[in-house]
Amino acid sequence: MATVSLRNVKKIYPFVSGENKKKKKKDDKEEEGKAKLQITEQGVVAVQEFSLDIADKEFIVLVGPSGCGKSTTLRMVAGLEEITEGELYIDGKLMNDVAPKDRDIAMVFQNYALYPHMTVRENIAFPLKLRKMDKAEIDQRVEQAAEILDITQYLDRKPKALSGGQRQRVAIGRAIVRSPKVFLMDEPLSNLDAKLRNQMRAEIIKLREKIDTTFIYVTHDQVEAMTLGDRIVIMRDGFIQQIGTPQEVFNHPANLFVAGFIGTPQMNLFDATLAKKNDKYVATILGHDFELPEAKQAALKAMDKVPSDVIVGVRPVHVHLADNGIDATVDVSELMGSELHLHVNSAGKDVVIVVPTTDIDIDSVHGGHKAVKYSFRPDLMHFFDKETEKNLF
Repeated sequence: MATVSLRNVKKIYPFVSGENKKKKKKDDKEEEGKAKLQITEQGVVAVQEFSLDIADKEFIVLVGPSGCGKSTTLRMVAGLEEITEGELYIDGKLMNDVAPKDRDIAMVFQNYALYPHMTVRENIAFPLKLRKMDKAEIDQRVEQAAEILDITQYLDRKPKALSGGQRQRVAIGRAIVRSPKVFLMDEPLSNLDAKLRNQMRAEIIKLREKIDTTFIYVTHDQVEAMTLGDRIVIMRDGFIQQIGTPQEVFNHPANLFVAGFIGTPQMNLFDATLAKKNDKYVATILGHDFELPEAKQAALKAMDKVPSDVIVGVRPVHVHLADNGIDATVDVSELMGSELHLHVNSAGKDVVIVVPTTDIDIDSVHGGHKAVKYSFRPDLMHFFDKETEKNLF
């Protein structure tokens, strides 16, 4: 059990060769407006000014698209990557120059990293043998880990005789058998099929309750992030975009990127105009006016907000069909059992509406090219500045 603290951590990968070529690529990307990771004289900056305090026994999830720096951050905590700038503390002790084997951490990799010539028992016991522990103690710990993970019956098999989910449990067992202070997991479920991922997600939740230690978990899957984490850290291009509980991030996204990244289906985004009418702030979307609720009215007045173009975000589950709403035509309808996902065209814009099947006559909208009207509650709208892309509230 341990606290972990990262303070202004930065990771720069230096150029190996062709520095001028790298700079040229940077210029090309900037011209295209698609710059990703920052490129400096020293090299490519994979992680920028990463600061995070993790409490004892907290489950933190680092989530973001490929190349955002989440795995690099995890590897710096593990000691597998050198920290270019900043400080890492585990239980108050500076770890920058401490070897990985001396950090009292355990890591589970995406590809399991099991020894194929060893049995499950030997794989789990291997890190303990390296520590030259007593054989009786090793056997006890292996049996205990196997019982926790429900793999006792597989202890004498080799990895090739196991399924993907069983192999991942063995990899987790090899990590927890050491009783580490910090448990690191780098996309451990990404190689599994959808059904196994769901099962293993539940197993990890149960495991967390049983071993009661500090977890840092990396994934690109927002469902894993939302279901597993006490707090989630959303990253993009090496920068932290937002830190918060799953519900905080879902209800109050800090910017457009977070709003679009968290939530399935993705949030609908509308170009809108924010203006005052009869001394009330009104958002005009596709020709329809929506008067903002009192809380947002007061906040905008305090900001002395002038009429401006904004981006309004509405989650598909917060869009409803309405007799007096915005006109649209159904392009595609997906029957998902308890829900119907309507992909509609509204004045040339694609909008997704999630409707419970209990609230609608499915035949009236299921299928393409049917006319519908939709609306949404102003208190469920998210407002973003068009230039900075930050949430206004």
